[in-house]
Amino acid sequence: MEIILVEKLIKDVTSKENVGRKIVLNGFVNSVRKGKNNVFVMLRDPSGVIQCVSHAGETTFTEANRLTRESSVRVEGVLKEDRRAEGGYEISIENISVYGIADSFPIKKGHKKVFLFDNRHLWFRSRRVTAIMKVRSTVFKSIHEFFDDGGFYEIQSPSFVGGSVEGGSTLFEMDYFEKKAYLSQSWQLYAEAMVDSLWKIYTIAPSFRAEKSKTWRHLTEFWHAEAEMAFTDLDGIMDIEERLIKHVVKRALENNSAELKLLGRETGPLHKTVETPFPRMRYEDIIDLANKNGLKLEYGADLGADEERAITSKLEVPVFSMRYPIKLKPFYHKPDPSDPTHVLCNDLLAPEGYGEIVGGGQRVDDKETLLRRLREEGLDEKNYGWYVDLRRYGAIPHSGFGLGVDRLVMWICKMPHIMYAVPFPRTPRRLTP
Repeated sequence: MEIILVEKLIKDVTSKENVGRKIVLNGFVNSVRKGKNNVFVMLRDPSGVIQCVSHAGETTFTEANRLTRESSVRVEGVLKEDRRAEGGYEISIENISVYGIADSFPIKKGHKKVFLFDNRHLWFRSRRVTAIMKVRSTVFKSIHEFFDDGGFYEIQSPSFVGGSVEGGSTLFEMDYFEKKAYLSQSWQLYAEAMVDSLWKIYTIAPSFRAEKSKTWRHLTEFWHAEAEMAFTDLDGIMDIEERLIKHVVKRALENNSAELKLLGRETGPLHKTVETPFPRMRYEDIIDLANKNGLKLEYGADLGADEERAITSKLEVPVFSMRYPIKLKPFYHKPDPSDPTHVLCNDLLAPEGYGEIVGGGQRVDDKETLLRRLREEGLDEKNYGWYVDLRRYGAIPHSGFGLGVDRLVMWICKMPHIMYAVPFPRTPRRLTP
């Protein structure tokens, strides 16, 4: 019998060509069923589960009887086909080495969400959580892949900043050597400096918002994939956003079909996302759509989680909502030259009720407009002196966007709350584990 290397995973050895061979696997006991004549151990590793069996009278029977759920073990045995077993294969145990016997494991079926997140460090072993994290890994990899293939440079920016991007009410303030400092809400202002040199740049990094919102899609710390491009207008940046989302979703469908199936994710909307152009609708048309779906919004209303859920609940593909009233968007958005009461911005709204996953637009590229917008929003020009300099010394047209990666994962996996999409989520109520 040929021994398969220890480094192999369950998915690597469960095939017809390996039937009859000796297998060596490491893993956790996903479940154990003990009888008078047999002990059935479901062994789990990152790639899946496999049934392992020890029979009465065999040297491994006593040790197998000692195992508990979530004990960690090394199993050696012969691979056999068994249609009754999950996955169609079984290992006849010849040797068990125990790394650690687990106490009574606290995670059981039926626990409420609060308990599960209080014990996230243990709940992480769940096959569903594992499946979500695999999709999340694909999402991050494919974002890097998209930008790398597109000739973008990956750049980093500070986490300690001296001013706001998205508004002072959502800033995390702290003492910084006898000065006030804040955790970054976005890399955008720094990106606008760096884009003058490199023209096509991106980053994937945490952003921080001190929002006390308790909605199903908000976190105080979230992962942001942001990009900035020189000599690009609103339509050009929306083209990039659409191509990025299609690329990420396509990779998830290619690489994570088993995980999406385990999660019960119906993939029709994901396939349509890859295959269908994203509609582009003005803010006014989005308001009309919302009211057709039962809301009573007036022109000038801001769109929050509840409004976007109603707007997108019947959509089959993402839709761009663009050219918002100027009062609804931050100072850096360029006023529309054809209608200065609106700005050249866009939000990309995911279908199935998920709402905004991307926010972007064309930036203010002249000094006087920027100074006026800072004053209109009551911001101190002194805190943005270097940012104003970018318009003083050879300003160029440029655009950019920020993608909420956690929201994208939540939608792809069709999770009921963004906390499920993050390894260890942070909210106003949650700082541990």
